[in-house]
Amino acid sequence: MGKGKVQRLIALTTVFALVFTLAACSGGNNNNKKNEAAAGNNKATNTADNTAAENTTAENKPAVSADEPGWKADTSPITFDWYLNFSWFPNKWGVDATSQYITKKTGVNVNFIVPAGNENEKLNTMIASGSLPDFITLGWYEDGVKKMIEGGLVEPLNKLADQYDPYFFKVADPAKTSWYTQEDGNVYGYPNASSSPKDFEKYARDYTSNQTFVVRKDMYEALGKPDMRTKEGFLNALKAAKEKFPEVNGQPLIPLGLHEFGETGNSSLEGYLQNFLAVPYEKDGKLYDRVTDPEYVSWLKTFRKANEMDLLAKDIFIDKRPQMEEKIAQGRYFAMLYQRSDFAAQQNALFAKDPNSVYIAIDGPGNDAGDQPTLAGPGISGWTVTLISKNVKDKARAIRFLSYLVSEEGNKDLFMGEPGVTYDTADGKDVFKPEVLDLLNKDRSSFDKKYGASYTFWMLMDTNMNLKWAPPSVEPSKQMEDWTKGKTQSFSQYDQINPTGNSEEGIANTKIAQTWGKTLPKLLLSKSDEDFDKTFAEFVEKRKDAGFDKVQAFQQKKYEENVAKLKEFLK
Repeated sequence: MGKGKVQRLIALTTVFALVFTLAACSGGNNNNKKNEAAAGNNKATNTADNTAAENTTAENKPAVSADEPGWKADTSPITFDWYLNFSWFPNKWGVDATSQYITKKTGVNVNFIVPAGNENEKLNTMIASGSLPDFITLGWYEDGVKKMIEGGLVEPLNKLADQYDPYFFKVADPAKTSWYTQEDGNVYGYPNASSSPKDFEKYARDYTSNQTFVVRKDMYEALGKPDMRTKEGFLNALKAAKEKFPEVNGQPLIPLGLHEFGETGNSSLEGYLQNFLAVPYEKDGKLYDRVTDPEYVSWLKTFRKANEMDLLAKDIFIDKRPQMEEKIAQGRYFAMLYQRSDFAAQQNALFAKDPNSVYIAIDGPGNDAGDQPTLAGPGISGWTVTLISKNVKDKARAIRFLSYLVSEEGNKDLFMGEPGVTYDTADGKDVFKPEVLDLLNKDRSSFDKKYGASYTFWMLMDTNMNLKWAPPSVEPSKQMEDWTKGKTQSFSQYDQINPTGNSEEGIANTKIAQTWGKTLPKLLLSKSDEDFDKTFAEFVEKRKDAGFDKVQAFQQKKYEENVAKLKEFLK
């Protein structure tokens, strides 16, 4: 699903002072403004009558209040353009039963706009021209979030809610709106897949991580289930797999799969690997430079050695997600350090053909002490944020639709679909119809197009709400999910600490990130450990020259502010 972007940014955070898997928030000198925004619930209650009066239109449409969903005031047809900064998103609104039901219910139709190529180029072009569509969804970690806010291109959600839909304050999580309150006291984006500290306390036992090290089950078992936690065992297993299974259906085996390489690096070889090695994020209250951690560097050298042994296929340096999905569906990878949700559809296809050909999670790279991995679980920043453009064609309908999608009612509709069509109620519990659940478990792509439930449209999904509706996990996904339980932690305190934008620190951070993006593949392609050391030392020096000390100071300050804010949320 792409939720790996969340952890990807956690990794980038650590790569540059932590410096993923997965936008600078508020500054420390604006607590009064933040508190005013966080107190929106009280404000909404006090001004409900005034707001309702303002929203009585000439057409005599019903007024809205803090106690009634605003979308009910107007269900006439309207179409919103909604930009998704994810080129891989394949679905269209209105094709499936769930989106048809939501349109019939609310009157809102959605026209998704998805970039055909490079997401950043498309988004930056829209920002530069000021021609943003009605809604925009992108990763909270994207630099575009700050650009849109600082450029005055997006509406403050709290102000839209004050004027058009005070119900927003009733359904929005105060911890999340507080977390996303900017220095001007306004909230411009609302997250999906977000879990506050209280959520983590409540649901920790149910939480899983997307970060996994997986192997193809039949091959792994044929090799005698080798231990891949040590560097020697890791290399020996890759070598044995290539020798025993040189081809898969007439095509070369790819011993190891990773997330795609981008201009700022590779999440598999940053946050994922560091978390498997249990590299700390901080020591004694000071952010730790994870990228120079000796065990991490040693494992990067192990990957270099794998390349020297011809165990890193050239594909992994050039393939993008569509090519990787195709190869996963063919079962061509032996092992992968990969986000499990990103290949759920391919996993189901493999399971349907041969249950033994699926990928299973095992203990992957580990530190010398044998510590358990510290995998990233749900954080308060979530995965994406959704914003409303200044160009929005109807401010009232936009904030009301967003409130609906954020609410439990909207989340239930997005997850369960239409009653009687995709689900029934039995013994007081809502359950998918047997044929719907069967297709969900067997063919996710076809399920999305036919039914569109189970968060096919994930832009404002609440992954805590859905725990009450979600059917029990089944194979092949269950094994991977269960493997992550007990290893999952919240890293919210490290979210949103990277400087972005055109500040001195932001420019330095961007330059360092791009330098790392160029350095990482060079490290793996080094001819020797000596060459690796030379290239790595050059990166550290370039990082210093680019202003790493300023980035570190900025991150430390933001981290300390985050720790204080998170403590407040637990009171």
